[in-house]
This record gives sequence, C-alpha cells and structure tokens, in this order.
Amino acid sequence: MDLELKDKVALVTGGSRGIGRATALMLAGQGVHVAICGRTRDSLDETAAAVRELGVQCWSYQSDVSKTADIEQLVAQTAADAKRIDILVNNAVTSTSASFDQLTDEQFQYHIDVKLMAYIRIARLVLPHMEALGGGRIVNVGGMTARIVAPLRMTNGVVNAGVANFTKQFAGYAACANVTVNCVHPGYTVTERIMQVFEQEAKEAGMTIDEVVAKRTGDIPLGRLVDPDDMASAIIFFCSPMARMVTGQCLAVDGGSG
Repeated sequence: MDLELKDKVALVTGGSRGIGRATALMLAGQGVHVAICGRTRDSLDETAAAVRELGVQCWSYQSDVSKTADIEQLVAQTAADAKRIDILVNNAVTSTSASFDQLTDEQFQYHIDVKLMAYIRIARLVLPHMEALGGGRIVNVGGMTARIVAPLRMTNGVVNAGVANFTKQFAGYAACANVTVNCVHPGYTVTERIMQVFEQEAKEAGMTIDEVVAKRTGDIPLGRLVDPDDMASAIIFFCSPMARMVTGQCLAVDGGSG
C-alpha cells in the first residue's frame, strides 16, 4: 500500500533498536529517508545499513537525548544533512525496574530528562522546520504505564503520563502550523528492554522468565505479546495522509489488555 510518503524525511529517536528500528525500516519501505539516533554506535551502524538496503538515505547520529546540547546538535545536523524534516518519531527510552522505596530522585530525574523533556525539546526544535514545509507529523511513543499501575516501573508511569498530556497540549499549539501530534502506547512489546523488565519481575516474584512471559501473555485478550512491527504500523498510520485530521490522540497497541 502506497502511503504517499515517498521522499519525505523522518527523524526517529531511539531508532537503532526495538520499536525505533522497526519504525525506521517501515518508513524506509515507504520511500522515506530516515535519520536515527541512539547511544550505541554498533547498533546504529547496523540499522542504518539495513535502512539503506531499502533504497533510501539514512543518517545515524550517536546522541544522548538527556543532554540539551546533544538534542540541539541532533536536530541541527539532521536539518543540515537531510535539508528537511517532515516526520518526528519521539521514541528514545530508558527504564528502571525497582520498587518505590528503591527509587532515588536522580533516577526519576534521569527518566524525565531522557523521555519527557527530550520529547519536548526535540519537538520544540523540529516544529519550525515543519512549519516551513507547510506541515508535518509528530508521533510520541509513550508506554502503557501512562494508563496503568506497574509497581516496579513507577518512573515509567510518571513520565509516560506526562508524554500523553504533552501530546494533547502540543497538538493544540502545533495545529496552526498544520502539524499533527499523536501518541502511541505500546503494550508488552518484544524488545530487549521489556525482556529485562520481565527478568526483574521474575527475580522479585521467585518465578522463571518463561513463567512471567506466560503470565503476561495470558493477560492479553489477543493472546500474544506485541511485535515491534505492530507498533511501527500504528506509527506509520499517524504519519500518513489517512490521519490528516487526527491529532492530540493516544492509541494503545496492546492486544486489548489496557
């Protein structure tokens, strides 16, 4: 299906692994040139090579989005290299699996900086580039902990709830520039990060990792964990003309468990 995205440029943060990688590849499959950022050069290079194999350009930047200077450099370099930014997928993530009494102020602040503040700062810098093009698409990835209680992921919940609220607030602000802003909530998605969370849950509960996965899968009406491509499909929808009148919305991709 042609989603009319050919030759647009997308910036995908956290784009070298998991949901970000799947999104970068799916965008490339639609003819979108992709800029990705992440913290690990090896995974960036591998994903960039896979994207280029689909016949589009890919720029990869090693960047720590918890740092304002890195964000400023990332957006400036993307705009200089690609000459335009049509799509922003805010997907950078971190996670601390711990109970409330184990969490420090520094852990809360770091999660806020990596996700919520990074999303805000990047969106702020990207908006003028989209406005100059006559419009654009911003999609924020914010976990299901925005809607549910997860005792070992309190920093996730606080930050993702902020992402959901920022999405709604910024959508109203950006509408005059013909920029839509939406959010996708991933359910339990098969990524390195969620498997680390499952390992911590198994340790806390005295269970095996397989038992935890089976329990989580059993809580999902559709009977399976979310695949990164499931998330990418929802993100691509928000980037396409099919969603031109959809903004300020949060969509759960969770197999019905939310």
